Amino acid sequence: MSLLRKPFSYTFSNVTLGLIVVNVVSFFVFTATPLAQYQRYFSLNAITFFHMHMFWQPLSYMFMHGGIAHLFFNMLALFFFGMNTEKAIGSKEFVLLYFLSGILCGIISVAVYYFTQFYGIFLIGASGAVYAVLLAYAVIFPRSRIFIWGILPVPAPILVIAYAVIELGSELFGMRGGVAHLTHLAGFFVAWLYFRIRMGISPVKIWKDAYGR
Repeated sequence: MSLLRKPFSYTFSNVTLGLIVVNVVSFFVFTATPLAQYQRYFSLNAITFFHMHMFWQPLSYMFMHGGIAHLFFNMLALFFFGMNTEKAIGSKEFVLLYFLSGILCGIISVAVYYFTQFYGIFLIGASGAVYAVLLAYAVIFPRSRIFIWGILPVPAPILVIAYAVIELGSELFGMRGGVAHLTHLAGFFVAWLYFRIRMGISPVKIWKDAYGR
């Protein structure tokens, strides 16, 4: 068996809840204490990363958030999708998926910003990792339906595809509005590769089989 596909022993430690707690604590520490002035050292930026060698930023940026709404919606999504995903694949696999996706999303984004000379962008938030978890959820539970606004049921794979189209369109047509659409797309991309390489699973095949096409 390839080392890349060697499975972890199954354990469930409720890592999802732990991540939510750490994110909430980090938010208040870096907004409501004197440490707020140092938030930029923990956000991900092309200049500070490549030229000032702040190599911890692809990890630390995941625990920085720009406001209470940013934090709330990321943590809400992490709670609903992360908990079930973690239970399905085990805490160790979930930790690998979450942090690998978040770190690689950050590196991909900051590399693009560097080579396109968007030096003033400071990337923050767990969104890249959360989008990776969303795709993982849609692969593991392809027939699950997610209720938009609590009313409209949408199959999880359709939601992922819709989000991907929206994020791609927003990135291509410059509708940033302070949202890191590139990082969201990278989250889907990295999670897709994770399933293909680490688990030997084709998300498209899973979705086709689930809906009989």
